[in-house]
Amino acid sequence: MGLTTSAEAPLPVGEVSRLIGGWIDRLGAVWVEGQITQLSRRPGAGVVFLTLRDPAYDISVSVTCYRQVFDAVADAVTEGARVVVHAKPEWYAPRGQLSLRAAEIRPVGIGELLARLERLKRSLGAEGLFAPDRKRPLPFLPQLVGLVCGRASAAERDVLENARRRWPAVRFEVRNVAVQGVRAVPQVIQAVKDLDEHVGVDVIIVARGGGSVEDLLPFSDEQLVRAVADCRTPVVSAIGHEPDSPLLDLVADLRASTPTDAAKKVVPDVGEELDRVRTLRDRALRTVRGLLEREERGLQHCLHRRVMEHPHRMVEEREQETDALAARGRRVLGHLLDRADSELAHTHARVVALSPAATLERGYAVLQREDGTVVRAAGEVSADEELRARVAEGEFRVRVTGH
Repeated sequence: MGLTTSAEAPLPVGEVSRLIGGWIDRLGAVWVEGQITQLSRRPGAGVVFLTLRDPAYDISVSVTCYRQVFDAVADAVTEGARVVVHAKPEWYAPRGQLSLRAAEIRPVGIGELLARLERLKRSLGAEGLFAPDRKRPLPFLPQLVGLVCGRASAAERDVLENARRRWPAVRFEVRNVAVQGVRAVPQVIQAVKDLDEHVGVDVIIVARGGGSVEDLLPFSDEQLVRAVADCRTPVVSAIGHEPDSPLLDLVADLRASTPTDAAKKVVPDVGEELDRVRTLRDRALRTVRGLLEREERGLQHCLHRRVMEHPHRMVEEREQETDALAARGRRVLGHLLDRADSELAHTHARVVALSPAATLERGYAVLQREDGTVVRAAGEVSADEELRARVAEGEFRVRVTGH
């Protein structure tokens, strides 16, 4: 229930602290899971102090318990162990500090851890984070490789040495992080995000050497899995050895069995590539030579044909055929012209024989009036009418004297 306060009527610090303590007291006892990061057992002291941390969210809370409570699990619980604590939240008013008073501590066993990982695996798999179609292919020859690993670790050495041995020109952008413990998850997530945002990085390798199930737990953390799933840059998981299988292996674009294997899968071997180039070059040379030899054989076959041995013979034969066809064409054309000339002469003779001029040459005359009309009958003219008489060699005028 909210409080009514103002600048004129504020609450004293002690009252605020008392109210917070009252609210916390009403919470009651709770079961809390976390990882022990600090453990203090002073000789002779009846109270044990420890810090319980949530590695996924980077949050810690102080826990106190009586010595007899801790002694019951002292053989199985050390710093870094994951535990489940049944405790009641307490508020220390003088310092304004929250802590948990533990009544029971239980170590989280391997079986329980594996069962939780299996449940998380099914849940993330149902979301499609492990689907094969989300996997991106690695570049053939990355120019800059991002590497997330422990500082001065064997994993870092294995990746760098093997990659540079295979391709000396390869460059690395290394991010050294904690690879186990409470700081591992946030540091690995931040390193992966930094390398993913780096414009020059072509592929990211997350590498760690082998270890126990507890040591490799950070690489099965849900937040880390989701961070890798959101990466735009291809990610290679190289965690532990062949039998180890953290959830990072499932969400990564490629899983390498060891850091050395990651170097081999990410960077090509320059010697192998040179051998491949030589093999392809020899194969291409053999292919070209085979083509040339085949074409040469075909050319020789053509040259040995009879027509190619005497190439002018074909031209000469065609020349004779052409001359014969030309002579034949001239004869046919001559016959056609002669026939046309004869027909033209015959037609001309007929035209001349039937023409008015020929009639006039035989002594006939054509009488025409002044308007040019021809007189065809005697009744068409009148006495004293002047006519024009046209004969073969000219014309003259006549007058009608009577009928």
